[in-house]
Amino acid sequence: MADAAIFAADAMDHFFARLTEDVPDLVTDGAKFIDMLQNIDDAEKQAAIREAIKPLVGDMFVTPKEIGEVIGWLAAMIANAINISMHEGIDIDDINRFMY
Repeated sequence: MADAAIFAADAMDHFFARLTEDVPDLVTDGAKFIDMLQNIDDAEKQAAIREAIKPLVGDMFVTPKEIGEVIGWLAAMIANAINISMHEGIDIDDINRFMY
């Protein structure tokens, strides 16, 4: 799991690098600006991005795509445990008959 601001900062770095490669005139015309953007400390850049996106999306983290499946399995396991503990005489087959 990684903070979305880290990915955004890396994307910005990649964007500025590509921009200076693809538009050589920009390097000469806006050299000070490009240098300033490329030389911002990573921690400062990530803090600025977090500050900018927090009102829009809150704290956002990027997780592996399998995390949804894992959470689904864990939720089913917890729900089944609660059902079995709260209802005498039922087992997992009874629960599955009504749940799925």
